[in-house]
Amino acid sequence: MKLLNEIQQATIDGRAPEVAQLTQQALDEVMSLDDIINEGFISAMSIIGEKFKNNEIFVPEMLIAARAMKAGLKVLEPLMLAGERKYLGKIIIGTVKGDLHDIGKNLLGMMLQGGGYEVIDLGVDVTPDKFLAAVKEHQPQVVGLSALLTTTMPFMKETVKVLGESGLRDQIKILVGGAPISQRFADEIGADGYAADAGSAVELVKAVLS
Repeated sequence: MKLLNEIQQATIDGRAPEVAQLTQQALDEVMSLDDIINEGFISAMSIIGEKFKNNEIFVPEMLIAARAMKAGLKVLEPLMLAGERKYLGKIIIGTVKGDLHDIGKNLLGMMLQGGGYEVIDLGVDVTPDKFLAAVKEHQPQVVGLSALLTTTMPFMKETVKVLGESGLRDQIKILVGGAPISQRFADEIGADGYAADAGSAVELVKAVLS
């Protein structure tokens, strides 16, 4: 469908106003929510993720595309909230206590949203207890912990421990990411997975939920 291809290309190019306009046009033409999201946004972000993996583009271009997608999702939001969109899963994300970095986390949140997941973003400087309270309230399948400072990595470990002691650990997958994090660290603290960047994290979420 020509219009869906136009949405996809405008998203890849990061043309946010045009994405919003084309998305509204697709709704006016009574296209289904799933088609717009799958053929327009998910396909666009898959291409962006692949280009990023191959070093053809970098974080700024990913962010620009993700923001364009967000402009389109904003148009769809009333319908999504009305329950016309079936989410693939529910995910809580947040940057751990003591850490105020959020670019990678925000990018991941936008990409997951565009990928059809319900995302609860707790923001930055999130304590282990706040993660636990959110898990109890929202009952997600996945919890994503982000850290960019080596000094805040112990809070990642502490959060995994608190969630482990809560009796809810077997109901959730805990994924970790951020510049100083490694697969080895993820294994040491008892996380279920590690992703080096937002693109890999989306693939990891798909894998743990499949």
